[in-house]
Amino acid sequence: MATAYHNLSEYDFNSVPDAKEMKFGIVVSEWNFDITGKLLEGAINTLKKHGARDENILVKTVPGSFELTFGANQFIEYSNVDAVIAIGCVVRGDTPHFDYVCMGATQGIAQLNATGNVPVIYGLITTNTMEQAEDRAGGKLGNKGDECAITAIKMIDFAWSLQK
Repeated sequence: MATAYHNLSEYDFNSVPDAKEMKFGIVVSEWNFDITGKLLEGAINTLKKHGARDENILVKTVPGSFELTFGANQFIEYSNVDAVIAIGCVVRGDTPHFDYVCMGATQGIAQLNATGNVPVIYGLITTNTMEQAEDRAGGKLGNKGDECAITAIKMIDFAWSLQK
């Protein structure tokens, strides 16, 4: 469903499992940090709202969105997390750079999900304008970070349910 028809921060609180025993890695792009910082804040607040403990929320930064795949892979490889949330923001400019960065990050995250055992949550905002990014980082369309946190909790619960 298009974000224009759905507030990213609205969900049924009771449909979300308890995150008390879950461990999260969050890799966040420094590029457009005025946006990614708000997404990070939303994700952390939502994880805590569902019981995640401070010591189980690990945050690392990477320079840009293209590096999210490497950052997520390093979390999986070295930190024993149950899920990784990859947060970035790419705003279309005058060159094809937007297309390459978005495609590379998207394919990289998809590859990690297709071949790995730890869910990597896609928190990359790709917009035409900064205003659209702001709308999705706590603005009129909610906060994509909230949505990513809920998705991470639900995907961990999904994976754990299959391991029983």
